[in-house]
Amino acid sequence: MSKPVSPMMQQYLAIKAEHQDKLLFYRMGDFYEMFFDDAVEAAKLLDITLTTRGQVDGEPVKMAGVPYHSAESYLTRLIKMGKSVAICEQVGEVGAAKGPVERKVVRIVTPGTLTDSAFLEDKETNRIVAVYAGKKQVGLAWASLQSGEFKAKIVPSEKLNDELARLSAAEILLPDQKNTPQIPGGNITRLNAWQFAVDAGEKLLTDYFGTQDLRAFGLERGVHDDAIGAAGALLNYIRLTQNGLPQHLDGLSLETENQFVGMDAATRRNLEITQTISGKKAPTLFSVLDDCATHMGSRLLALWLHHPLRSRAHILARQEAVEMLRSQFAALQGRLKNIADIERIAARIAVGNARPRDLAALRDSLFELAQAEFSAEGSSLLETLQNVFPQTLPLAEKLKAAVLPEPAVWLRDGGVINHGFSAELDELRHIQNHGDEFLLSLEARERERTGLSTLKVEFNRVHGFYIELSKIQAEQAPADYRRRQTLKNAERFITPELKAFEDKVLTAQEQALALEKQLFDALLKELQTALPLLQRAAKAAASLDVLAAFARHAEERGYTRPAFADYPVIDIQNGRHPVVEAQVRHFTPNHTALDHKHRLMLLTGPNMGGKSTYMRQVALIVLLAHTGAFVPAESATIGSIDQIFTRIGASDDLASNRSTFMVEMSETAYILHHATPQSLVLMDEVGRGTSTFDGLALAQAIAEHLLQKNKSFSLFATHYFELTRLPEACAEAVNMHLSALEQGQDIVFLHHIEPGPASKSYGIAVAKLAGLPARALKSAQKHLSGLEQQAAAQQPQMDIFSMMPSDADMADEEREANAVDENADGKNRPSETETALRKALAEISPDDLTPREALDALYRLKGLV
Repeated sequence: MSKPVSPMMQQYLAIKAEHQDKLLFYRMGDFYEMFFDDAVEAAKLLDITLTTRGQVDGEPVKMAGVPYHSAESYLTRLIKMGKSVAICEQVGEVGAAKGPVERKVVRIVTPGTLTDSAFLEDKETNRIVAVYAGKKQVGLAWASLQSGEFKAKIVPSEKLNDELARLSAAEILLPDQKNTPQIPGGNITRLNAWQFAVDAGEKLLTDYFGTQDLRAFGLERGVHDDAIGAAGALLNYIRLTQNGLPQHLDGLSLETENQFVGMDAATRRNLEITQTISGKKAPTLFSVLDDCATHMGSRLLALWLHHPLRSRAHILARQEAVEMLRSQFAALQGRLKNIADIERIAARIAVGNARPRDLAALRDSLFELAQAEFSAEGSSLLETLQNVFPQTLPLAEKLKAAVLPEPAVWLRDGGVINHGFSAELDELRHIQNHGDEFLLSLEARERERTGLSTLKVEFNRVHGFYIELSKIQAEQAPADYRRRQTLKNAERFITPELKAFEDKVLTAQEQALALEKQLFDALLKELQTALPLLQRAAKAAASLDVLAAFARHAEERGYTRPAFADYPVIDIQNGRHPVVEAQVRHFTPNHTALDHKHRLMLLTGPNMGGKSTYMRQVALIVLLAHTGAFVPAESATIGSIDQIFTRIGASDDLASNRSTFMVEMSETAYILHHATPQSLVLMDEVGRGTSTFDGLALAQAIAEHLLQKNKSFSLFATHYFELTRLPEACAEAVNMHLSALEQGQDIVFLHHIEPGPASKSYGIAVAKLAGLPARALKSAQKHLSGLEQQAAAQQPQMDIFSMMPSDADMADEEREANAVDENADGKNRPSETETALRKALAEISPDDLTPREALDALYRLKGLV
């Protein structure tokens, strides 16, 4: 017969039943314990000891635990693995009631609801996203507890993954139902479908914001139901995990498609904005530009780079601020380096888990910001930011009065509340620290009052405080003296005053700690009412930091202010790639000229010649211009841009059973369906993954579609030289190439954009650079020569650009044929021009020529023709 389940285990099982999908950290003394399957999983993930304790239903109870004082490190590891943890604390007094001490879950730690700095990357924004799919569209809502961001959006179903890529969600909430969209990767949390109900969501949101409806936030019933359902589910999830609703979420705002320059997931990956294609954090556009002095600034910079603006007014406001800060950024960033992460401190204040040193850092930071001096004249944005900081001075003064200059790390250790803030706390501390003074004073007063010379006030651990008199003088003790202990030669007494002091001393530390906690909690509640002001200060400081970083780049790296036009144009003079430029000793700048006459640039040249770098360079300059930053170019004029698309590189998607070519075609199809005349499109080597004829035909069709249907600004890199005849049929296309020089089997890349198509591919020369063995290179050269001779002897490949010949064309061909017949004498004698060419070619030794001599020789031959 099995033993009955203990009361403590009954309590555990009841709490665990409410959190089946999470690991439960169950507080027992100085440890967080886990039981049953939780213990097995935790032992495996955290590499901790798995043991057993007692039995339930005849089976040993598996058990594992982590120390309370080092729990954060274990929690961090679990969260990074995508696990959620329910923290169950002892909330009742030990021994206050029969049975186990009362416990309850005080918070739930999930990947998307983190606020503690120990769990968060300093320069990354942690977001949680709720997704609710309607019939033809998807409602999105996302929040960041560290910044108070709370937004919603309606998107077409096919753009869902692009939006999730933009938001970089740490956790995604989905309804547990059949029509849930398929989302690759990510930490997925399934919720009951009823939690996404529109009615319940609207009520929760209106109650939270204290409004009658959601129209003030741009949300209307019947139009944005999917977004309202997602926002309601998200807010409810935050309430459950944080054990209440935080007070710092911004008013819910509806985001629209035309706010930002659109970029799909492939484009964000290919442009390496905050992550390289291989998944590393550097070198990226963000890593190169991140000269921010604060972590808040770094996170805002990443946000701006992923959300380039379309509003010209907002872009110009940022540009004006950058211009103003070009002479002030050094001093400003020197002060900003002393600023703590106000944004995350405010978040911890909002959820009630801020620590003493958070408040000390907040106090010092607010004083620093109030003393920040910079000229804002001529910039409305800088003036707005400047006016925020003085508003926080009263808060800084309050914190200065309330918190010690260097408080203890933990509230439980005491030493947090400042001297003079509470008379009661000061008295308790005085008793703890200056008890001897009180005893000496009492002794002097009592001797004077009683006239007893042997009177002494003393203390021991057994009997506490007492007044000691000799046997002789004990008989003269005053009436208020009560005998406490009789010794052989003395009597010990206690008085009401001394007893009161004794009670105070013995309980002073406990009372002081309790009072400090009470005062600290009251201070947190007061700060919670000032959260909007703290958040404004944090955003203002972060914005100032990013603008100062932009100004530093403009001044130190020669970035210039781009201009915007109301007509279609991308005109960049001596543009540079901001990331590659930072990695090399010398970078070759290049021009870009696209307008209503030339919308598609056909880009040819050798591999490694710089085609992909050049195309990305154009896209990054356009992107930077729309963030309000200055750009790496001598000058730049940019027309209206709504989206940036890239088709650069691809790999197999084995999970979805898609080959490299299939991935390439899928991305290309997406571009052709969504690009507009205001879009910038980058296409790199489209059609490589199939046969030559198929690839060439597809590349031509795609280029024609971009020109004739999408009419987008397009950079189209290709190795299909047949495509370079496209400008003959389409005037909007123009040929450009990356120059290179060949010396024997060696090649020198000049990385310079020049008009016209490339003369050859230089494939074997590039293969030599890659390290192919000499034998293989020699064999390749031999095969190449044979293929070229074979191609010349056979009927030429059909020209896919050829049209049906016109009457004029046929007449020209007939005249040429007649001319041959007239000159022929049965031997097809060569003409004088052909003879001269052969003689000139025979005199040239290609391997002995310098690049300049080869160019001169080419011009001589052209002259002979």
